[in-house]
Amino acid sequence: MTERCDVLVVGAGPAGLAAAQAAAAHGAQVVLVDMQASAGGQVWRRDVRRPAPDPARARLDALRAGGRVRWLGQAQVVAAEPGQVLIEQAGTAIELDYAALVLATGARELLLPFAGWTLPGVTGAGGLQALVKQGWPIAGRRVLVAGSGPLLLAAAATARRHGARVVAICEQAPAAQLHAFARRLWRWPGKLAQAAALRARLAGAPYRAGAWVVAAHGDGRVADVELNDGQRIAVDHLAVGYGLVPNLELAQRLGCELHTHDAQAWVKVDALLRTSVATVFAAGEACGIGGRDCALVEGAMAGHAAAGAPEAARALAPQRERARAFAALLPAYFGLNPQVLAAATADVLVCRCEDVRLGELDAHADWRAAKLATRCGMGSCQGRICGAALAQLRGPAFAPSLSAAGPRPPVFPVRLAALAAHGAHTHDPPSPTASAPITHSAPQGTVP
Repeated sequence: MTERCDVLVVGAGPAGLAAAQAAAAHGAQVVLVDMQASAGGQVWRRDVRRPAPDPARARLDALRAGGRVRWLGQAQVVAAEPGQVLIEQAGTAIELDYAALVLATGARELLLPFAGWTLPGVTGAGGLQALVKQGWPIAGRRVLVAGSGPLLLAAAATARRHGARVVAICEQAPAAQLHAFARRLWRWPGKLAQAAALRARLAGAPYRAGAWVVAAHGDGRVADVELNDGQRIAVDHLAVGYGLVPNLELAQRLGCELHTHDAQAWVKVDALLRTSVATVFAAGEACGIGGRDCALVEGAMAGHAAAGAPEAARALAPQRERARAFAALLPAYFGLNPQVLAAATADVLVCRCEDVRLGELDAHADWRAAKLATRCGMGSCQGRICGAALAQLRGPAFAPSLSAAGPRPPVFPVRLAALAAHGAHTHDPPSPTASAPITHSAPQGTVP
């Protein structure tokens, strides 16, 4: 049986929540889908020990009160075409027709390989945040956070709030660029206040500019970290992240046109956040890494437009322009130092899923050839980690997001039982209620 809705929102982070709220405000029946059990995305991920931040709580309360948003948690889109998606939830296949779709698919961390990056106790900076918020024990442990961008401060602050000893924060950008970035923040006093608050919470934690990890050492677990100046620091946990990469698999699968620059890609949208595919909109990190404020305003714009209220969307355009102007500063001042890439030597694992070392790819000209010969990118992460790293290490030819073929279904790994059920349902006779709007129902229920 095929179900239907007016607006389908994929992703329940700030952009997705804002889109769902905006669309529902115009009377649309909305379905909100996310892989996590709770709404909030990575930015507002549920912390098992602390209440949700006020902005997140306000959004969630508004959605619960409206009664027009159906929540599908722990669910993922595994196949899509314009007008219809196949969703898997707990082994069950759900075919869903939509009048409009908002892609609020967010981003993932850019992880760059170095000697020892596969040791237990080494994660991404955002990965550390996620683990700690889900209850992973960190109290009393020595933590070093390294990489690039504002996420480092947020990750370190989360770790300290949960009792970690932050032994150092290492930012690869040089001090001169960081000072220049800080001088530009007067235009965004809220961002300046946020940065100051994070630094205050991290008082006493050494912050080092122009420093990055070249190796992690340990016998069975990370024990110390080697920096580019030769210094070694004893740690219990190492968190390294070099910014974010948009999640574009679903947009590519639907045929949405992408903007590309070097090894980077993001969804091309117009002034109303419409993609090149009719009835498909995009918001937030899918349109280029922009952060929470950008995600919120773009999500609202996309939700209004998807629900047939373009004037409400246009009214938010000045806010979007301001948010995107701040986002444009980040690559300008936190651009990756080419020397960071030198930490990935030929014998370093680049594909953890398939145990492929970087040197094994030297004989191959592009991503497809490397996959065919080495199985790089064919593991459980489907190239999401190694593909983004190789785009930096080997250039655009190794960027999966720039592949002409695009991802094949399923977009994410799916249970065979769900596919079998989907195949059986395609032969069912039409249901007399198939065209009815989707309402709240167990087990999906309301937005948690």
